[in-house]
Amino acid sequence: MKKYNVAIVGVTGAVGEKLLRLLENAAIEINELHVLASARSKGKKVLFRGEELTVAETTESAFAGIDIAFFSAGGAITKKFHRAARNAGAIVIDNTSAFRMDAETPLVVPEVNPEALRNHTRLIANPNCSTIQMVAALKPIEAAFGLSRVIVSTYQAVSGAGLHALEELENQTKAVLAGEEPIATILPSGGDKKHYPIAFNAIPQIDLFSEDGYTFEEWKMMNETKKIMGRPDLKIAATCVRIPVMSGHSESLYLEIEQEDVTADAIRKVLSQAPGIVLQDDPSTQTYPMVTTAVNQKETYVGRVRRDVDNPKGFHMWVVSDNLTKGAAWNSIQIAEKMIEMGLV
Repeated sequence: MKKYNVAIVGVTGAVGEKLLRLLENAAIEINELHVLASARSKGKKVLFRGEELTVAETTESAFAGIDIAFFSAGGAITKKFHRAARNAGAIVIDNTSAFRMDAETPLVVPEVNPEALRNHTRLIANPNCSTIQMVAALKPIEAAFGLSRVIVSTYQAVSGAGLHALEELENQTKAVLAGEEPIATILPSGGDKKHYPIAFNAIPQIDLFSEDGYTFEEWKMMNETKKIMGRPDLKIAATCVRIPVMSGHSESLYLEIEQEDVTADAIRKVLSQAPGIVLQDDPSTQTYPMVTTAVNQKETYVGRVRRDVDNPKGFHMWVVSDNLTKGAAWNSIQIAEKMIEMGLV
């Protein structure tokens, strides 16, 4: 079996660290692993399969001989270095929003649209974390019963905003419990005018506000879902909320199918057989997905499936997944594994 030279760009960040851990047991035969980050992280040490690796600075020459490069250092870094990596012969799998809506770049969730990988030009985009778990749950339902409308409300963890946001959540929580005023400098968006504490709070804004009163995060979910599922006609609306949970995104989904006379049990049966989905749905035993059991897991968990009381084609469900695992690092690794399986690397 062929062995691959692999690079992680942004290895010291939250997603980069998760990539490092998950690659240890991935189905990718690794010859050399190159760990890259910014100049300020140069020289740091990280462990991989018991071996100490030294972090190098991300430069254009750092990609010589690399077969697969995972990028997780921010969109600006991807835009700066993706061309050098691709010209060196690497497949770039990007965890940022830099190329997600680029018409020439496949946007892929392997359980949903693996065939899109065949159209790659050495650059594949990993979708938004909240989009990934949603389309993983929607695709098998669409395939079985059709799909015409989706309304989603998210309950997103602070880790989605990075390590500094996690530190701020911890500091704010300690401050509030000590009767002190919490200091907010990051959320809801570092680039916005005001910042609010996330500890003991729920903030109905993720990223900056864009057109029509939606945030960029909400537009990402709506536009990315249409692209991944190949459904520009799909009616979809999103409301994205940040809550004081460290890791693990939750979503309340309302969807309308096309077929008549479909039961909630039929939806459950389809979900129970879907790849990457774990059905946890038994109200009699209070069995349903929660972030405390989904964290560090690779699957997407679905429960609370029920028919809408007014619309016989409408259904509600609760979807939970680890935003750093399936929502970022694991989906990226699955993309690489699928490309190897398809003979595309």
